[in-house]
Amino acid sequence: MRGTPGDGSDATFRDTVRRAGARWVRQARQRWRTVPPGRRTRWLTTGSAAVGLTVSLTAVGAAGPWDSGQRTAERARATALGADSGVRHTEDARPGAAEPERRPAPAPSARAVLGPAGAADTAPTRAGLTAALRPLLDAPALGDTATGTVVDTATGRTLFDSGGGRAVVPASTVKLATGAAALTVLGPDHRLATRAVWDEDGRRVVLVGGGDPTLTGDRLARLAEATAAAVRKRGLAPRAVGYDVSRYRGPKRHPIGVNDNLAPLTPLMLNAARTDGSTRGPAPRAADPAAEAADAFAALLAEAGVRTGRTGPARAPGDAPVLGTDRSAPMAALVERMLTHSDNDLAEALARHTALAVGEPADFTGTRAATRKVLDSLGLPVDGTVFADGSGLSRDSRVSARLLAALLSTAARPAHPELRPLLTGLPVAGFTGTLSRRYAADGTTDAAGLVRAKTGTLTGVNTLAGQVVDAEGRLLSFAFLTTGTTDARGAQDALDRLAAAVAACGCR
Repeated sequence: MRGTPGDGSDATFRDTVRRAGARWVRQARQRWRTVPPGRRTRWLTTGSAAVGLTVSLTAVGAAGPWDSGQRTAERARATALGADSGVRHTEDARPGAAEPERRPAPAPSARAVLGPAGAADTAPTRAGLTAALRPLLDAPALGDTATGTVVDTATGRTLFDSGGGRAVVPASTVKLATGAAALTVLGPDHRLATRAVWDEDGRRVVLVGGGDPTLTGDRLARLAEATAAAVRKRGLAPRAVGYDVSRYRGPKRHPIGVNDNLAPLTPLMLNAARTDGSTRGPAPRAADPAAEAADAFAALLAEAGVRTGRTGPARAPGDAPVLGTDRSAPMAALVERMLTHSDNDLAEALARHTALAVGEPADFTGTRAATRKVLDSLGLPVDGTVFADGSGLSRDSRVSARLLAALLSTAARPAHPELRPLLTGLPVAGFTGTLSRRYAADGTTDAAGLVRAKTGTLTGVNTLAGQVVDAEGRLLSFAFLTTGTTDARGAQDALDRLAAAVAACGCR
């Protein structure tokens, strides 16, 4: 490890800088003899700037890597000024002030957010949180029914609960359950595969949908190139391209019908079947995403030198040799994307992969059973829950605030590192995803950057579930669910005030 100023290697640090300066002087003298007299002033000015930069960079390099070097030196220097340097820094920094003779102690670490249960308890009290949240939860903008739960993540203790056990329509906050189930049974490193295989009997290349709505045109082109190379290497002469969508069962349409929020439910599609070039949010969708993806694949094969005839539905033989494979981003990244942008297509796909992983059919019936089964295995309160879909577009789903708060708390605990993407994928208030335009500094919801939460919105339904670090440094998980709202913007603002209150409270 490189030495850093203040840790006993100051001499080494000074020698390094001195050697760099001496080396530049030697080189400068040699160069000076070759510079024409009329250009020496300009050369001297440029050279002076260069040596300053050289010595500066050498100093930083000698201090070690940016974080462990420069920042370590800064922390050591701050500690050397004394424990009260944050208050008396103007006195300590006055010219000529003597440096302390003792070696600086390590800079104090910030209080751990998830400390041992026996540590000093800085969690809010039930009475304190109730006093802060009860009036906000009674706001008329929150509609007919407003429920909420706040949990101390370090201990799992419930600090606030108002109807938290009542299962209500969760809207898109159900995606937290969808992501948790997928991460649990598939793991954060799992990738979704789209394959091209050879059907000998049909003399055709079959594109097998792997249930990856994130498949892009560029990735499909690379798959076509790999497939064309394999066709030539094997000496094959395909007459057609088929497409296999047998991975999913049940109707292709969500019960809400044709809707810009969701493509037809098929395991083969390009860019979530979007027809307007968008990457997120509502958009017009292709009526038959699988057929369009297969047509595009056939065209790409032709560009790669493998011309085929027509395309059509097919069923790949179980032992069909694989010609090429495309794999999605890891499951951890897919869950983060689903939560940050509230991606309905991805949510429905992950729910079906969860169903397949636990032996259920990849349809709405299977996903309903699978999600509940997996969450129950995690010890979460699933009484009264109904997972009618994976996206939250269905009004038949029922989830409690108590379940969502407990799920977020579980995801933060050391026993379940596989669930961490549930937290890293949460939108950040005022910055990312579905919270990027919320939490403005208007004096009532000024909590930008402090709240991380999943949103949920249907007509008459507004929900919010996430985490905050409160004023005492305590990590809290919360969920607030409302139904019967008549003013979506007013309901969102009221929910934001609730989360901001949890963040600012402390509430002892």
